[in-house]
Amino acid sequence: MKWLILVLATPLLAGAAAPASANEKATEIIQSSITGFVRPAYAALHERAAALNDAVKTLCATPSPANLQSARDRFKAETDAWSYAEIIRIGPATEQNRLERMLFWPDRKGIGLKQVQATLAAKDAAAADPAQLPTKSVAMQGLGALEFVLFGTGSEALSSSGDPYRCQYGAAVAANIEAMAGEIDAAWAKKGGFADQWAQPGPANPLYQSGTESVTALLEVFVNGLELVRDVRLGGFLGKQAADDKPKQAIYWRSDGTTRSLAANLAGMKALFEASGLGNQLSPDTRWVADSVKIVLGNAIDAANALDGPIDDTLAGEQKRDKLAYFRLVTSTLTELFATRLAAEFGLTAGFSSLDGD
Repeated sequence: MKWLILVLATPLLAGAAAPASANEKATEIIQSSITGFVRPAYAALHERAAALNDAVKTLCATPSPANLQSARDRFKAETDAWSYAEIIRIGPATEQNRLERMLFWPDRKGIGLKQVQATLAAKDAAAADPAQLPTKSVAMQGLGALEFVLFGTGSEALSSSGDPYRCQYGAAVAANIEAMAGEIDAAWAKKGGFADQWAQPGPANPLYQSGTESVTALLEVFVNGLELVRDVRLGGFLGKQAADDKPKQAIYWRSDGTTRSLAANLAGMKALFEASGLGNQLSPDTRWVADSVKIVLGNAIDAANALDGPIDDTLAGEQKRDKLAYFRLVTSTLTELFATRLAAEFGLTAGFSSLDGD
């Protein structure tokens, strides 16, 4: 697919030769983004991951329909939290393959699913050991694997003692998810870590040598995030025509979380945009750009939230499916606002770079 990369034009927040106030302004923007959105989002992810881990442990210790429902509910809460936070695809989440280990998706050839099913069939003791699971395939370690355990074929056996290994493996995955969430949370708070590097640009900084580079990275979060949501997440299952739809290629389709995830992705973007204060840096004549971003993001979130439920049902109804088409349209509008309008105001231009991958 094509990812939109922002490249320097006339630096508004310039580099080493710029006045100190330019880098200070960038620091203000990035620090506000981190303290106002990034850290709270990953702290919430960690908290919900701990609750999920506890719920799966309880299910394994005392199998029952109520405890299975509780584990499923906690899973949905965790996927909502991940969808909200995952737009920050720089820094700690990218280290040690955490993005792929947390969520191996898309899996159009079913590689991950086959690995999970094979593990359940073979009752691989190592996969059910939280200490050894991180050495296994990334597809077996995260939310996709746990979704199949809790919602996939054979999951009803978890409500009784019918499949103890399945629950043990699920518990190992839940423990792994909590461990990764905790690592990301701690890394964002680490003194001298990525957060400080992003928020304190300068000539000696190995990652961001100017305020322009720091703010560019923030704008790329929005632009690349919108491409991910529209072209990979939505485009992976929504065809140009209804006959081309592929509901089982949709993220979290087993747990009815597809449109909730899309809504949470954009809710995260909206919260990040507001926390960053980017709109406050615009001149009075161009404040309409920030207002438009907030309005269009809100409209997209409302459209996705109106479609909560099985994705098959959404795609089967013409009016509901039209809301997904509308969602796709407004994300394109948002890309224009971020990559062209806002980028221009901050002395940046947008260019395309074709990258391999999904």
